[in-house]
Amino acid sequence: MLEVKKKDNESFESLIRRFTKKTIQSGRILQAKKVRFYSKDKSTKGQRESALRRIEMTGKIDYLKKVGKLDDFFNRRYK
Repeated sequence: MLEVKKKDNESFESLIRRFTKKTIQSGRILQAKKVRFYSKDKSTKGQRESALRRIEMTGKIDYLKKVGKLDDFFNRRYK
């Protein structure tokens, strides 16, 4: 726990500046960001399923490009 006490005749702005400097130096902010944006690795089954889904979708999109109905597909999907 970080603690910053106000010195005699110290303004509030300088107190806040000292506090932020201490938090940055302690590495608490960096640690909090690492925890916040951490994403677990997918399992091999999940990776396989997403790869198969990706392959299937690219196949559908390629087919619709050849047929000329790609605009209909995207308009129906993203409404």
